[in-house]
Amino acid sequence: MSKNNCYKIEDDENEEITLTPKEYNQILNIQQQILEMLASHNKTSKILAKLCSLAESLLPNAVASIMIKNKNSNSMNVRSAPSIPQNAKEMLSNLIPGPNTGSCGNAVFENKPQFVQNTFTDKRWKELQQIARDFNICSCWSMPIRDKDKNPIGSFALSSFEHRYPSFFHIKLLKTASSIVSIVLKDEETEKRNKLFSNAMQNSADGILITNEKNKIIKVNDALLNIYGYTKDELLGKDPKIFASNTYNKEFYEKMWNDLTINSKWSGEIINKKKNGSLIDQWVSITALYDENNLAHNYLAMFTDLTALKKAQNKMEFMAYHDPLTNLYNKSYLEIKLNSQKDKTLILLNINNFSYINTAYGFDIGDEILINVSKILENNFNIDTLCKINSDEFALLFYEKILINEKISEIQNFFMKNLINIEKIKLNITFSYGAVSGKNNLLRKAASALKEAKESGKNRFEIFEQHINDDYIKRESFINYTNLIKNALDNNQIVPYFQGIHDNNSNTITKYEALARIELDDRIISPYEFLEPAKLSGLLPEITKIMIDKTLKVMSSNNCEFSINIAEDDLAENYLNDYLDERTTFYKINPKRVILEILEGVSSNGKKNHINQLNQLKNSGFKIAIDDFGAEYSNFERILDLDIDYIKIDAKYIKDIDTNKRSYEIVRAISFFARNVNISCIAEFVHSKSVQEIIKNLNINYSQGYYFSKPEKVLISDC
Repeated sequence: MSKNNCYKIEDDENEEITLTPKEYNQILNIQQQILEMLASHNKTSKILAKLCSLAESLLPNAVASIMIKNKNSNSMNVRSAPSIPQNAKEMLSNLIPGPNTGSCGNAVFENKPQFVQNTFTDKRWKELQQIARDFNICSCWSMPIRDKDKNPIGSFALSSFEHRYPSFFHIKLLKTASSIVSIVLKDEETEKRNKLFSNAMQNSADGILITNEKNKIIKVNDALLNIYGYTKDELLGKDPKIFASNTYNKEFYEKMWNDLTINSKWSGEIINKKKNGSLIDQWVSITALYDENNLAHNYLAMFTDLTALKKAQNKMEFMAYHDPLTNLYNKSYLEIKLNSQKDKTLILLNINNFSYINTAYGFDIGDEILINVSKILENNFNIDTLCKINSDEFALLFYEKILINEKISEIQNFFMKNLINIEKIKLNITFSYGAVSGKNNLLRKAASALKEAKESGKNRFEIFEQHINDDYIKRESFINYTNLIKNALDNNQIVPYFQGIHDNNSNTITKYEALARIELDDRIISPYEFLEPAKLSGLLPEITKIMIDKTLKVMSSNNCEFSINIAEDDLAENYLNDYLDERTTFYKINPKRVILEILEGVSSNGKKNHINQLNQLKNSGFKIAIDDFGAEYSNFERILDLDIDYIKIDAKYIKDIDTNKRSYEIVRAISFFARNVNISCIAEFVHSKSVQEIIKNLNINYSQGYYFSKPEKVLISDC
């Protein structure tokens, strides 16, 4: 049985409780340990303390407590709470059950479970809120402990140091614990322990048996007799192998007894046989009971019927891999089948104009059409696996390469000759088809081919050919680069490279721009390859944070000014102000040394919030530069609003400024504007002497490019 599956069962109050097999085993473990202590004549105080400890182990950061009502005074006192301080117990003494006396007082007063998520504000804790605050009891779940007549005699509670609600498992835990307490309290006298133990066995919904040292059955409860259909006389003195189904080999039982010998317990799922020969799925827990000489003289076994759970599991597994309307396999099942490394053929069929059919005839008719189509596909075309993967889309999987054209033609001809008849409505159904043969990535490839088929018309098909399928190639490239970026983030492979910015007045490099690179063992990847996938996948802010941190670390050893690129995605995350403040403080860098380069689109089209962030950064001392100025429509008024420090003229105008008159005039106009508003200009992509001479003649303040400096990990100047 998968431990990840959950199952719904009815507990003893006919309420649905969802538990996993692991959780079942935890509950059974508590029952077994307490039953063992009862059978071993332990003191009541020790048993109750053990019960509290076991419950606490299943809810971290919480304490368990048992309060019992005085029959004469009607007040409640703490009977057991091994993890609660003594002064807290004293403050709870003589608690009178009522609507404002906490979870335990309410549980007894109402005779109902009380699950309080916030004790500081919940009115049920009105009279105890000071205690809650003093001892940081944030939430408290309490279950009434009842006598045989279902009257409340006390409460079992789990108090947490966190605000939270109980899960189904913890509700079941509370119910189990309160029931155990009621059993233990029936009689605390040592001489009556065996009777209590017997009562516990007989009242259990699970089958219980005890064997002697020779593994012969000496005691059974009514539940076990009901499960297997035997009478007590038919079982007493027999070996428990009377229940064996002959499903398991000798090694299985040898391992079971080996675990019992080493660990004194064994539990697991097992198939047993009833008296009438029918098989039953059970969860069995066996515990060795020891005498005063520490010798195993008895074995206690508990049997929980898993038939209902198995049925629920099978239903869940069916739902996980089947379409609820047609009962065909679904996309999840198809993906499993496609994992095989053998050659396969996949054909996707999408019903043409299905949305119009739903609109014209209604969803009920649409559903009937889908059911009808699924039956036709299932019964006529020798498909190895047929799946319904979307609302109106089917997948036909063949476990070998087939003649795709012939198969699609066969389907087209069938539906052309056979109309779909639903409630006197006759419809001609056609499909768009996307198909592929091969081993890998078949679903994505077929989906890409289907998209092309839809775009070319109705009742068309496309067979995937990778060398002509640009959309698929782009998607594959995006996926590959996204994985590359994630790996680079995980493996610390994103590093800053520094390119010098030349001051045309002093003829020296006075600033640097930090440029992102991904360093692999065999190559260095530039941002032109990975920034767009990073933006599309939402990873750009993570790259920016790494660049900020690593750049500041390098620059903490010199006094250079330097620039870092900021994207609109970073402004949208609204983290820059706090992050830059925290990092510059950590590395002891004056914000006045830092230039934040933003794309022109951010400044001209950015949201008001983005502009506010940039102005706050300016007020903190950071400088602002507009990168790639002139690449988009320039909003000059917004530039003035932002109080820009630098304009970086886009490289496409600089690279041919010495041969292209139009580029020259654009750069000259930008330079003229910048001087008039007292904004420094930086020319990008200065790659030759002739370009640099023109830049100087235009009185542009700075030059950046390979003519002066290539991007390097190590600075070529300390400014």
